[in-house]
Amino acid sequence: MELTAPRSQLAAAVLAVPGFVVLLALAGDAIGTSVERTIIVFLISLTAIAAMGLYSGNSGILSFGHLSFMGIGAYAAALLTLPAQIKGATLPALPEWLAVIELGLLPATLTAVILTMTVAGLVGLAIWRLDGSAATISTLALLIITHGILIGWRDVTRGAQTFFGVPRDTTIWVAAAGCVISLVVARLYRDSACGLRLRAGRENAIAAAAIGISVPRERFIAFVLSAGLMALSGALIAHFLGAFSPKKFYFTDTFFLLAMLIVGGMTTVTGAVLGAVVVTLLTELLRRLEGGLDLGFVEIPQVFGTTQIGIGMLILLALMRRPEGLAGLREWEEWLIPPRRTAVDPKPLSPAESDPLDAISLTKRFGGVVATEEVSVTVTPGEIVGLIGPNGSGKTTLLNQLSGVLRPSEGAITKGGKDLVHLPPHKFVDAGIARTFQNIRLFPTLSVYQNVQAAALATKGGRDAGARVAAALERLGLSGVTETMAGNLSYGDQRRVEIARALVCQPSLIFLDEPAAGMNREETDALMEILRKLNSDLGIGILLVDHDLGLINALCHRIIVLNEGKLIAEGSPEEVRRNPAVIEAYLGTSKKETR
Repeated sequence: MELTAPRSQLAAAVLAVPGFVVLLALAGDAIGTSVERTIIVFLISLTAIAAMGLYSGNSGILSFGHLSFMGIGAYAAALLTLPAQIKGATLPALPEWLAVIELGLLPATLTAVILTMTVAGLVGLAIWRLDGSAATISTLALLIITHGILIGWRDVTRGAQTFFGVPRDTTIWVAAAGCVISLVVARLYRDSACGLRLRAGRENAIAAAAIGISVPRERFIAFVLSAGLMALSGALIAHFLGAFSPKKFYFTDTFFLLAMLIVGGMTTVTGAVLGAVVVTLLTELLRRLEGGLDLGFVEIPQVFGTTQIGIGMLILLALMRRPEGLAGLREWEEWLIPPRRTAVDPKPLSPAESDPLDAISLTKRFGGVVATEEVSVTVTPGEIVGLIGPNGSGKTTLLNQLSGVLRPSEGAITKGGKDLVHLPPHKFVDAGIARTFQNIRLFPTLSVYQNVQAAALATKGGRDAGARVAAALERLGLSGVTETMAGNLSYGDQRRVEIARALVCQPSLIFLDEPAAGMNREETDALMEILRKLNSDLGIGILLVDHDLGLINALCHRIIVLNEGKLIAEGSPEEVRRNPAVIEAYLGTSKKETR
């Protein structure tokens, strides 16, 4: 597993986990039975929350269905450890091999984890391309379907009746071991190459695809891995309770676990721990109040549902006052320990290969609207091409087609003899095409370094990622702000980060959509110098869309002009300025205005 965070921070995070859990286990051992039971439940809940956060926190997709995997793990592990005599008496219709098998807790748990991850893989294949609310609703459907199966498969699960006789092997130290495993795996995943790529997709899926990240694939990996950790928590709770039913893995427990995740902050492992502590303490308090309380001077009556009401109010308060959760967007060690990254010598970025991009008769329709109509262009490495036209002329639509964000309705796109039209968006960067966007699409809650690092790890097989990142940051003058959150930078610096992120992919062509928009003259001049050097030093071809005609005329070797979705002129800046069609459609009818 390739790790992306500074070693000092990761070492502190990983070492703190067993220390925290062992202290809790020692406290439970020392204080007594009732507290020990509460701590065991807390540790098992934390095991599950870390698993849910691994998927939901890194992908940004809130999952209501992860209790399904907890239930599958619980029933699978319980069936493998249940004494054969009890199976014969309570589950007479079990397959013979399952009726006689009787494993210990460890092999049964490992088997349950593998089985659950297999089920999650099959489910993930069905939903991995869903996004946003559709993905969340699909997880809710998963919860309902699994609950129905657990109730309906009576020969194996005893249906809605209590499944009992499970050996109660989950001691406080067994629960502690499971919790350490889950927390460490979740923490290491977050700052692995896979975790960083998924977090980039969480921040902006379109920008992530533009730097070579297959967001659905990264979600699938996290989904399956988190399901395995949920199965671990299911095996632990089954062997702690000794008896349970399908309702244990349905809406009520989903509500409480999601409350912990939301209150603490689902983007960090620190948030999972804080949320679990706060909600567990509040739940214990509210359960005592729910049965009524006599304080001597006043008697508080019994109020059914006090616990659920209190937790619901806590969630609302957290969402209103601190939507990112108590822990915020960073792990505890990221706040306390200054990042010290291993020094890497910048590797000179390789000169671009020379294959031109040819687009032939590109047409894009949105319903009855034709955004581009039979537009043919060629962009060659080594030249700077300007793309101009009035608002609504189809410039961004053309750029989106050339970079894979949109698939043309008709036409062909080739580079080096390779057809690009049918490639998925994240494969365009492998063809040597990188881009920036009209509206800045950074990963705002990631640092400048992580923004560029995500692109480096997603391209060229991740080879020489550190050296490429150092070179790109140095070339764009960003070496002094590497650990600043990208969303906190000035507008001009954000534009430079976007270009650095594209540059680290080592493309032969970079498409820039209005890179100077919002910049003052000094920032624009600095940008022009950067682009000239990229072109002259590395031979990178640049396709530039901008409304700053001074920048276009001063920088570009060739200009393409669109109007109403059609290509109306192409040539040198001087030729375009004198073209009557351009003067009429874009620059106005007076030649004086073109000077």
